[in-house]
Amino acid sequence: MAGGAIVNAAAAKDYPGKLTVFVFFTCVVAATGGLIFGYDIGISGGVTSMDPFLEKFFPEVFRKKQTADKNNQYCKYDNQLLQTFTSSLYLAALVASVFAATVTRVLGRKWSMFGGGLTFLIGAALNGAAENVAMLIVGRILLGVGVGFANQSVPVYLSEMAPARLRGMLNIGFQLMITIGILAAALINYGTNKIKAGYGWRISLALAAVPAGIITLGSLFLPDTPNSLLERGHPEEARRMLRRIRGTEDITEEYSDLVAASEEARQVQHPWRNILQRRYRPQLTMAIMIPFFQQLTGINVIMFYAPVLFDTLGFKNDASLMSAVITGLVNVFATLVSIFTVDRLGRRKLFLQGGTQMIICQVVVGTLIAIKFGTSGIGDIPKGYAAAVVLFICVYVAGFAWSWGPLGWLVPSEIFPLEIRPAGQSINVSVNMLFTFVIAQAFLTMLCHLKFGLFYFFAGWVVIMTIFIALFLPETKNVPIEEMVHVWKSHWFWSKFIGDHEVHNVQMASNKTADA
Repeated sequence: MAGGAIVNAAAAKDYPGKLTVFVFFTCVVAATGGLIFGYDIGISGGVTSMDPFLEKFFPEVFRKKQTADKNNQYCKYDNQLLQTFTSSLYLAALVASVFAATVTRVLGRKWSMFGGGLTFLIGAALNGAAENVAMLIVGRILLGVGVGFANQSVPVYLSEMAPARLRGMLNIGFQLMITIGILAAALINYGTNKIKAGYGWRISLALAAVPAGIITLGSLFLPDTPNSLLERGHPEEARRMLRRIRGTEDITEEYSDLVAASEEARQVQHPWRNILQRRYRPQLTMAIMIPFFQQLTGINVIMFYAPVLFDTLGFKNDASLMSAVITGLVNVFATLVSIFTVDRLGRRKLFLQGGTQMIICQVVVGTLIAIKFGTSGIGDIPKGYAAAVVLFICVYVAGFAWSWGPLGWLVPSEIFPLEIRPAGQSINVSVNMLFTFVIAQAFLTMLCHLKFGLFYFFAGWVVIMTIFIALFLPETKNVPIEEMVHVWKSHWFWSKFIGDHEVHNVQMASNKTADA
């Protein structure tokens, strides 16, 4: 098939070592950085469907919601200020991720995680105590700074600590924590919505401090990765750390490759400028297109606004929150499928299968909504019909959760050479946050204008991205990060951007280090 890549044997090498208990637990702790991102994704949609929250901060939306039964269901939440409450976090995360790249490179991955967790903690406190929209937005901006730092550093940390043959499984721990955060938020929203006094939304927002506290404290106990230690000029510490995380004395080959990559990285004075070079075109393209496409799967329509969406579809308040819990559960269990299959089946198969599944479900859900609400937005959904909508949304969420969800973070974090890795990951996070912001800011307005066609809109994008993966993404499973250049050189399209001498230079540097 066009787009497939035969990986050079040199690239498929497997270093000695095993998955140590030490590595497993450090990766679990680091992956908790995903909790803050997931919790926020899940919590914002829940509180924006709570009447006391809307009445206090968005009275216009509250009044529109009360009369929605007789009016257009598609438009009852259409309000730019309400959307800004959700989307401001992602704009802040976009800006923060640029600064996080420098912190990650100069101070190490763990301190970037610590800074992100601490800032998120302050934002959670502000949101829980908010008395006006300004406090809400400032709190959301601080949450965004925390997300930007965590999303920049955690996937890179996991990819660098994991043995190559298990990199997919351990890196997807980040996405698993995101899904657990989303599920926890849905459960908390369901519970706090029942508080008669009307302050449940405060508890929902303030409890963001729990996942923030976990990553803030946990990061203090994390070791630096060998890659980061070498990058910052600590070769002996890097050697000791590599020996410890691989559980073997036989680290000569892997250490030599890391040193060779570090020496090449040290010669790069301007990673942001270097990443634009022709030889990095494949990685740069993926760092832009994968997060761009990830947001256009339409998943944020479900995860940001699940309670709002279900409420719009005619579910009552508690029922809409419970539907969000159900999709959250599906999200967690489907992510586990990806963890146990990604290093056996590979990245491409999961991308292609998940994409096909999402396309079918989006077309079906759009059609089901069209039948009941048409273009007028006036109608009602019986219980059995509602169950069918939830079922297909769950199948869609499952497809995302074992494909574009985890792989959207895994693949960009594993394809960059050390010399441009922080810059590459920063671009990945920035593009992700930019389009998350755009979707969060525009979704309720798009729902009002496109109506059921919104699902067809996203289905069309999933068709495009599935074709893109089939043609342009080579398989990266089991390939050491520092040997990834061979994968691109073997690809039918990307090989034209990489000169033979560039692959030869990587091999020569590795051999020279080994001989020394």
